Amino acid sequence: MLPPTFEDIVAARKFIAKYLPKTPLVRLPKISEALECDYYAKLENLQPTGAFKVRGGVNLVGNEVNTSRVSGSDDQATSANGGVTLITASTGNHGQSIAYAGRLFGARVIIYAPAENVNESKMQAMRDLGAEVRHHGRDFDEARLEIERLAPEKGYRYVHSANEPALIAGVGTIGLEIFEDLPDVDVIIAPAGGGSCAAGNCIVAGELNPKVRVFATQSEAAPVLWHAFRNRSLNPYPTMATVHEGLATRVPFELTNKILWELLTDFILVSDEEINQAIRILALDAKQVAEGAGAASLAAAIRLSSVRSPTVREGNVVSEDLRGKKVVGILTGGNIPAERLAKLMRSV
Repeated sequence: MLPPTFEDIVAARKFIAKYLPKTPLVRLPKISEALECDYYAKLENLQPTGAFKVRGGVNLVGNEVNTSRVSGSDDQATSANGGVTLITASTGNHGQSIAYAGRLFGARVIIYAPAENVNESKMQAMRDLGAEVRHHGRDFDEARLEIERLAPEKGYRYVHSANEPALIAGVGTIGLEIFEDLPDVDVIIAPAGGGSCAAGNCIVAGELNPKVRVFATQSEAAPVLWHAFRNRSLNPYPTMATVHEGLATRVPFELTNKILWELLTDFILVSDEEINQAIRILALDAKQVAEGAGAASLAAAIRLSSVRSPTVREGNVVSEDLRGKKVVGILTGGNIPAERLAKLMRSV
């Protein structure tokens, strides 16, 4: 499987521009002052689904449906009304992106989600977009394995949450917009669950300015991509305990990780409590609603700025002085349950 090229990302932007808005890149004054840098948030929480993944969903599903119509496909992957049937696994944002695009382009969408510890607001959002939501297993990876068993049997088009060049190309359009609005950016920080956001932005930065430092960030309670990056290994990580579902993966995926191994500057691990604090700061100082994955980029910037010497925690060693630099943190999503946000804000 070949990774998307920079040209693929440019083509994706041209395609999705007909369906999705460009999101704002906003300098956050209070946070910039606190971190002693120019800190900008890329507000993907303002997408129609509340998260960045819709870029990849629209790019993949739109092109998939158009190809099917041109080829006149009549296999099992077509539903009774002639539309493509797509099946995927998701804890929420990826599923919403495929459901949104499925409704946009007339494709049937089936989504498998874990049966335990799910974000019910995300589940309902997928249903509201017309997707059929089924529950299976304890976590994302068990739901994914069930789909990988079922999809060949039914002949459905299985959409992997990361091993899809069209998805990565779609979310890579974030990077094009960042460089358009802030050509002299120094650092980009991208939260990583499956790794598509960080991978897409690495490809763009590598083409437009290889001097730009691109970091990915994960929760210490689910450090599978950090572990894969350090060891150049695709072995599953034995534990996954983060409460932030957008970061809750146990298995590293081949395509995104190979891109990160080649192009990423480094990983930054942060605790769930540091992520919670970043959610509070974004709400109070930037008036932005962020889910845990969306706030992880700010948590990573705070971690880097709080220690001027190398940061060491459980083998995580990162040294990057942000002072005086132009830093973009990708606020990947804002789909946090209202009760969780209220609880976090009450604890201020």
